[in-house]
Amino acid sequence: MADDYLVRIGKLIRDARQHRGWTQSQLAEALGTSQSAVNRIERGNQNISLEMIARIGEALESEIVSLGYAGPMHLRVVGGRRLSGAIDVKTSKNACVALLCASLLNKGRTVLRRVARIEEVYRLLEVLNSIGVRTRWINEGVDLEIVPPAALDMDAIDADAARRTRSIIMFLGPLLHRMDAFKLPYAGGCDLGTRTIEPHMIALRRFGLDIAATEGLYHAQVDRAISPGRPIVLTERGDTVTENALLAAARHDGVTVIRNASSNYMVQDLCFFLEALGVEVEGIGTTTLTVHGVPTIDVDVDYSPSEDPVEAMSLLAAAVVTESELTVRRVPIEFLEIELAVLEEMGLDHDRTPEYFADNGRTRLVDLTVRPSKLEAPIDKIHPMPFPGLNIDNVPFFAAIAASAQGQTLIHDWVYDNRAIYLTDLNRLGGRLQLLDPHRVLVEGPTRWRAAEMMCPPALRPAVVVLLAMMAAEGTSVLRNVYVINRGYEDLAERLNSVGAQIEIFRDI
Repeated sequence: MADDYLVRIGKLIRDARQHRGWTQSQLAEALGTSQSAVNRIERGNQNISLEMIARIGEALESEIVSLGYAGPMHLRVVGGRRLSGAIDVKTSKNACVALLCASLLNKGRTVLRRVARIEEVYRLLEVLNSIGVRTRWINEGVDLEIVPPAALDMDAIDADAARRTRSIIMFLGPLLHRMDAFKLPYAGGCDLGTRTIEPHMIALRRFGLDIAATEGLYHAQVDRAISPGRPIVLTERGDTVTENALLAAARHDGVTVIRNASSNYMVQDLCFFLEALGVEVEGIGTTTLTVHGVPTIDVDVDYSPSEDPVEAMSLLAAAVVTESELTVRRVPIEFLEIELAVLEEMGLDHDRTPEYFADNGRTRLVDLTVRPSKLEAPIDKIHPMPFPGLNIDNVPFFAAIAASAQGQTLIHDWVYDNRAIYLTDLNRLGGRLQLLDPHRVLVEGPTRWRAAEMMCPPALRPAVVVLLAMMAAEGTSVLRNVYVINRGYEDLAERLNSVGAQIEIFRDI
């Protein structure tokens, strides 16, 4: 039991240190101890006194270590408030995690600008640190520096962190170039039903990667004699599948053609990053990518991932359901054009600025101002499609928007086994959603939202949709255990409060 509490305290200290943007060495210096001692404390391998806990809390300007295990985070929402002003879109969660995986391709120093400070990123950093990659937040914690070791220590991998993120699957593409055999823990992440990795395997087998799954691990073997002699045709146009194929092709000595590739926002950002590494990629933005691989990559690279279109959609939906006038700045318009076309059909009153470029110099941005609108249900059903269709991750936000519109809207979320089921949690807040089958929901609007206390759905986007509905409901709601929201959004409650929401973060004591 004592060891369990040491591990819990160690994790709290590690999270507080990372939130502060400090390295273990910086914390050690503040405490007058060694980096190795801090490492042992964070791993739960060293007894720690109450005095040391207090000193750590003071150094990190954090109270989370003062009471031991803090418990899950909850949100208390006072709804019925109008939003106003302007809010910026943060960098893309999905692009950032792909670029963290891609940094394993490079022997040199990688700097990623304005990286999303989210739990998904923290879990990947824990995995990278555990296998020997040095990472530190620089420029007052805004940017991230990544320096790989000469050799990765895969035996020391942080399995707990790896199992809490599905993004670990994208280690396969880079690692097959670095070692002939390795093990990875099973991928985790959101509870969205069964999601096979077979499409990844079909693509990566062409580079000689063979996987056997036993006892919670992927056992990988690489046959260097195998290489893709003809174009790779992906069996599904998935984002992470395409990214894995790109990561494998980047250091393949030759030309790799990838067909039926995703051209979604995070894939494009990864392609731009690979170009910065010296890898030529033809066909960016199309479904056929031609990669001119570079066997050895050893460069110092500085890259700025673009803004997140799904977060932009979240903020637009927040304005719609709260009947607010709100300006959402730095919106990657190329990846929201279908969504905005549907919203215009429903009667959304909005305008946009002329386009300008993101910091990567490639992605087109606009500032969008949304005004209170009388919405009508769309004539056609809402359903996702691979880019340039309506984004798969934006479908859940239309449940809250449709609940604010007059009439019936059919939402067909065909991609995931059970995400549509979680949308019916809106009924606890006054919604009228009828589940027709595991993929289809019929939404009746308009809705008179009412406050409620409930557990957070275990899927990222439906969880945010519930939060938005609580913001629209008169009275005080409570959303419990919001870790899943923190996986994909940086300081969402605080940022919504900056434009007029009233959301309080609290924990059980």
